Amino acid sequence: MKIITIFCFFFYIFISAQEQPLPTAELNELLMVERNGRAKIESEKPAAFPSGADALKNRIVKNFRMRKIISNAETETCQISFIIDKEGSMVDVKASGSNESFNREAERAILKIKDKWIPGELNGEKVRCRFRIPLTITFDKN
Repeated sequence: MKIITIFCFFFYIFISAQEQPLPTAELNELLMVERNGRAKIESEKPAAFPSGADALKNRIVKNFRMRKIISNAETETCQISFIIDKEGSMVDVKASGSNESFNREAERAILKIKDKWIPGELNGEKVRCRFRIPLTITFDKN
């Protein structure tokens, strides 16, 4: 029987798994300020799930289908990355990890969440924000 011990360190994502959006062609909304020869992003407010981190975790768990994971390992991990755009929509969802079935199911579970996010802000303007969510699943071999 397989038992989920999924989403270890899930709340950790909102503390350290967020990364600063990069000033690339896709994420050129951020204004960089140069001071003393160093570029710096000023006063960014990250995007947030409207019901909070607990609600996001519960929605992912609810949407996750364990029977779709094929694995002989005791533990599997993957990392979901996505961007919250200026309108609060989740775009560019990608999961990376060693188990393809786990990656596909993680992407499917997060894409089923259709709620709009509260977009990030920089200097009072809405900007795109990148998120990373680490996921871990442990199988009970009994």
